[in-house]
Formats: sequence, C-alpha cells, structure tokens
Amino acid sequence: MIMPIASKPSVLVPDGECGCGPFAHLPEGVCRVAPAALGAERLIPPEPARNEAGKVQVAAFDFDGTCIRGNSPVLLVRHLARRRMLKPSVVARILGWAACYKARLPQNESWVRGLVFRAFAGRSVGETNEFLRDFYDRFIDERFRPDAEAAMRAHEEAGHAVVCVSATFEPIVAAAMERRPIQYAIATRMKADFQGNYTDRVEGLPIEGPEKVEALTRFCDERFGAGAWELAWAYGDHHSDRALLAAAAHPCAVTPDRPLARTANAEGYDILEW
Repeated sequence: MIMPIASKPSVLVPDGECGCGPFAHLPEGVCRVAPAALGAERLIPPEPARNEAGKVQVAAFDFDGTCIRGNSPVLLVRHLARRRMLKPSVVARILGWAACYKARLPQNESWVRGLVFRAFAGRSVGETNEFLRDFYDRFIDERFRPDAEAAMRAHEEAGHAVVCVSATFEPIVAAAMERRPIQYAIATRMKADFQGNYTDRVEGLPIEGPEKVEALTRFCDERFGAGAWELAWAYGDHHSDRALLAAAAHPCAVTPDRPLARTANAEGYDILEW
C-alpha cells in the first residue's frame, strides 16, 4: 500500500494557475510554469538576468549520474521490488531491458518506463507523488553531489537560469527542487486519466538523448522567448547526454562514462570529477 506523507502536505493548484493542471498535487513551492516544465518559484527571480546581447543564459544539468551518484530509476525499481510492488516477471523484463541498454542496443524508452509505473497504475497522482517524494528523501537526496549543488548555486547567483533536464520521473525531480537550487526542471511525465489516477503510459516522449535538447528548446522558447536565450552551459555524465553537451557553448562532462569521455577529449569539453 502507498502511504502518504503527513509532514509535508502537497498542494493542489487549480487548473490554469502556473499550468499545474487539476491533478498536479506537487510539493509546496514547486509548480508547472509551462506545459512541459516544473519551476521552483521560491528560487526564481522576477526576471532572469540577461547578458549584453539581451539573452537569458541557461545552465542545463542532467540529473542521474551528474547531480546525484547513481541512477534514480534503477534505485526505484529496487525499492519497488523489495516492497513487492512489481511482479517478478515485470522486474525480469526491466532487467533484460537494462542489459540491452548497457550493451548500447536500441531500446524503447517509453516501454520500460511504463513497466516501472505499473506499480502505480490506477493509483491517485497525489498519493503516488507523495510516495515518490518519500523515496527521494530516503534514498536519493543523500546522493546529491556537493559539487553539483555548488555549481547550481554559482549559476543562480550569477543570474543564470538553472534547468534540470532529466529522463527520470517528474515527481522525483520535483522533490529535488524542494531541497536543491533547481529553478526549472523538464523530466519524464506519466499520463494521468480523467479520474486523476496514473496510467503506465508516458505523456509525450521520455526526456532522453536528443529529446533533452528538443524539450529544453521548446521550454526556453516559451518561457524566455525564441531567440532570447542561449544554452551557455550543459552538464552531463553519460553518452546519451552528447546531444545536450554539443548544443552548449560550454559543455561539461561530469565523471563521464567511457564513450562520453572519448567525445569530451576529442571535442575539448571540460571534464569535471565530481
């Protein structure tokens, strides 16, 4: 059974306010500021700073492996399996997908996320988001890299827009925004039905690989204006972050895997050991 957390009440923001929608149930201080993105309003200045060219400078951070040690969806699957919230046959299929992914074979990103979310299909959005926030607090927040937080705070103090662009599930990143200096986040969102219950289907596309650049572009065009922003910095750890880093003026490979390390050395990216 999914138990809600009483100590930190979530808020239900009416439809039309901050784009949250009627089934958001997001944590206090975290709201959807655009159809595709979250925002931490307590951290967002009234107007982002702009450079001499009049553009907002964006600093984009991958989440898993970059901001945190490890991979939050993998940790979530382990947690769900221990609690017997996923059938053994489903866990086996997820592990098979992971083996193929590690071997860099083409994989269906939406399919595997749907398998994970079978643990929550038919359960209310609010209750599930509370469960995932508790999961973040208990198992993920302690993994947040101090150097990642320091970099985010430095960008924030400089007036840059700090954006987390992640393939992990949106409620996990929403929980991180309560604790860490993330101003905006674009993450994988699962569909809810008309009754306000989660399904096991992804809304749109998972925020993975080249989709990170596409989703970031859509969000920044909407939030700051087309042509009124630039991706000044990007931080990623995995070869799937190549497109994001290639799009940035200052790409930073954070404790990169071998394929990304080869790309970083060949292209002259900054390599950071966090």
